[in-house]
Amino acid sequence: MTTVREPLRVAIVGLGTVGCGVVDLLRRNAELLAQRTGRPIAIAAVSARDRYKARSVAVDQLPWVEDPRALVHDPSIDVVCELVGGVEGIARELVTRALQAGKAVVTANKALLAVHGAELAALAESRGAALAFEAAVAGGIPIVKALREGLAANRVNRVYGILNGTSNYILTQMRESGREFAAVLAEAQALGYAEADPSFDVDGIDAAHKLALLAALAFGGRPRFDAIHIEGIRHVAPIDIAYADELGYRIKLLGVARLTEHGLEQRLHPCMVPKDAPIAQVEGVLNGVVAECGDAGPMVFEGRGAGAGPTASAVVADLIDLARGNRVPVFGVPADALADPPIAPMSAHRGSYYIRLMVVDRPGVLAEIAAVLRDHEVSIEALIQRGRNPGQAVPIVLTSHETSEAAMTAALARIGRLASVLETPRMIRIERL
Repeated sequence: MTTVREPLRVAIVGLGTVGCGVVDLLRRNAELLAQRTGRPIAIAAVSARDRYKARSVAVDQLPWVEDPRALVHDPSIDVVCELVGGVEGIARELVTRALQAGKAVVTANKALLAVHGAELAALAESRGAALAFEAAVAGGIPIVKALREGLAANRVNRVYGILNGTSNYILTQMRESGREFAAVLAEAQALGYAEADPSFDVDGIDAAHKLALLAALAFGGRPRFDAIHIEGIRHVAPIDIAYADELGYRIKLLGVARLTEHGLEQRLHPCMVPKDAPIAQVEGVLNGVVAECGDAGPMVFEGRGAGAGPTASAVVADLIDLARGNRVPVFGVPADALADPPIAPMSAHRGSYYIRLMVVDRPGVLAEIAAVLRDHEVSIEALIQRGRNPGQAVPIVLTSHETSEAAMTAALARIGRLASVLETPRMIRIERL
C-alpha cells in the first residue's frame, strides 16, 4: 500500500507573468508533479498588490493574503515563492523574513541575489532553510542545476552566454534587416519583447545580474554585481554588423566570466564571435550559455530565457526539488566557504578588437592612425578601406592582434583627438571561442 505524503504547501507572492505561469503549471500538471515527487504540491496562499486585476489565470478560489509578510509566520506554509522582483523593498524584506523563520524560499529575482546573494545564502544556511533560484538565470534553461550539481566534479575554466532575449532579438533583427537600433527597438516594444523603458535590457543591467550568479556558481564565490564591467548595445550600428559578417563574425551581447592571473574577470558587452561558434547560432529571443570545463569539456545550453512558460517551469523545478527533499548549498559550496577572489580590472583584459573610424579621406591619415597604434604596441591584424572620396568622410575598419584593454583604450583616446578623425572611434571586442 502506497502512503500518501503530506502536500508541499506553497505561497505565491507576485501574480505577474511568472506568478500566473506558476499557478497555471501547478494546476495543469498537478497529477504529474505528485507522481514525480511522491507528494502533491499545493497552492496554499497567493498575494499581490491588486487582488482584482485581470489576470491570465483565475485566482479567486485561492486563499488570498493581503500582506505577504504574514505568510512568514503561518505554520501551514512550507515554501514562499517570491516573484515580485526588485533589489530592495518588499522582495528583500519578504525573502529575509521567510528565511529567518526557517521557511524555504524559491525566487526568480536575479537582481536581489546578484546584490544580496551572499548574505541571504548565509542566512538560509544558518536557519536550515532552502533558497532556490533556477528561474533567476536564463528562464527555462536548467543552468543553475547544471553548474551547481551536474558539473560539480569539474573545474570551470570559463562560462559565457547570451543572457537577455530582448537584446539578442534586436541584434538578430538588425543583422537580418539592416535596420537601425532605434527602429528595431520600437518593433520589439510593439511585439512585447521589450519594456516601455528598455534600459535594463539594452544597457546590459539585466544580463549582468545573471552573469553575477553564473560566476558565483562557476567559481564558488559570492555574487559580485558591483565588479562587472557593463556595456549595452545602443552603440552597435548596422555598419558594424555588416563588417562583422564580412570578417566572419556575428555580434552578440555576451556575458563572460573566467579566472585569470589578475583575478576573476566579469564583463558584459557586445562581442564579435566566430560565425561557426555554437553561441553565434543562438538567435532571436533565445538565450544560450556555454560552460567550459576541464574534464567534461564545453557544455552548450540553449532555450527561452523569459516568458510565463519557461520561467514558471524553472520555478516549479525548484519546488519539485523541495518536495523530494533535495537540498544543496545555495551557490554550490557552504556559505562560509564562498571565496572572494581578487577582481581583475577591465584594463588588464587581453583580447583582440574591432575598430571602426570615420575619417577625412586625404593622404597620410592611415599612417597617422598606424603610428598611434604602434606607439601603444597594438598590432593590426586586418584592415578594410574601400574607394576614394577625397576630402570627404570615409570609414576605416581594422581588427587587432591580441593586446591589452589598457593599451587599446589609450590608443583610441589619442586617435579620437586626431584632426582627421571625425567621430568617436567605435570599438567592439572580439571573443576567441
